[in-house]
Amino acid sequence: MPQVKAYAAQSATTPLAPFTLQRREPNSHDVVIDIMFCGVCHSDLHMVRDEWGESMFPLVPGHEIVGRVSRVGELVTKYKIGDLVGVGVIVDSCRTCASCKKGLEQYCEVHWVPTYSGYEMDRTTITYGGYSKQIVTDENFVLRISEKLKPEEVAPLLCAGITTYSPLRHWKAGKGMRVGIVGLGGLGHMAVKFASSFGAEVTMLSTSDSKKMDAKRLGATHFINTRNESTKKYRNHFDLIINTISAQHDINAYLATLKLDGTMVMLGIPPDDSALGISGLISKRRTLAGSMIGGINETQEMLNYCAQHNITSDVEVINMSHIENAYSRMTQGDVRYRFVIDMNSL
Repeated sequence: MPQVKAYAAQSATTPLAPFTLQRREPNSHDVVIDIMFCGVCHSDLHMVRDEWGESMFPLVPGHEIVGRVSRVGELVTKYKIGDLVGVGVIVDSCRTCASCKKGLEQYCEVHWVPTYSGYEMDRTTITYGGYSKQIVTDENFVLRISEKLKPEEVAPLLCAGITTYSPLRHWKAGKGMRVGIVGLGGLGHMAVKFASSFGAEVTMLSTSDSKKMDAKRLGATHFINTRNESTKKYRNHFDLIINTISAQHDINAYLATLKLDGTMVMLGIPPDDSALGISGLISKRRTLAGSMIGGINETQEMLNYCAQHNITSDVEVINMSHIENAYSRMTQGDVRYRFVIDMNSL
């Protein structure tokens, strides 16, 4: 079993530090990927600090992975050595349940395998993520990446990108629709790019005027500072809202801006999500929905779309040794809009 350099947290209270992990020898359908870049998702920070109570230590984060194939199993047909590829949030699933058969592996009803801090299908082997030099993944959960795009700017598409692309496609965002995006961060900036590319009229709802110019640059037609401007002025306005906020906020105020039969999709998980005004849903037949990432086929569809339309994430590339500083800046909202680790620095 090959030993691989990585960065890991040994506990919820210790900083990430150099670590050596063991990757499996590639099985017949496995692809070995030499990692070039790995995006830094806010969920990495949650997991490192065990804020969701499900972390397994030592923990190697990272599920926005881009690299090149360096080895393939004898039965691999989809990839060859040298291919530019990606790995996202999920690396396996049961493949036989109703959700998996529909290409919705992220909603697998038996057991889906997260890229890190989860169990492989054997229910005993712990997964380690992309803050490492190499990863071994079944070819069916590897994604092809276009050479047209900068790989460091593609990495966040494997999570932030597909997390916003999927609900926008599912709720058919496009021409003639008014789409509101709540929060301009790693998720929000991708939601603006996709929604505007699909032809929707996009409004950014933010608490910071400093984001206004960026929102317009990314494709938003309108900008609302919800700290200074009451959302009551926009009652019955939006067809669809993509809410990316994980901090505590007034969900009902945003629900009230939806039209009849409008939908607000929650991508963030506020710490207290119990204060929901049911009357606000009933009065206009509104829908409050949730969404995760997309399935493998939809993620590949998104990557192809991004290559065709030259859509990537706005990133700041960092060295691996700067990860704790990056985490500190993330908690302060000091990143526009995604950190990406250069694995040559490991």
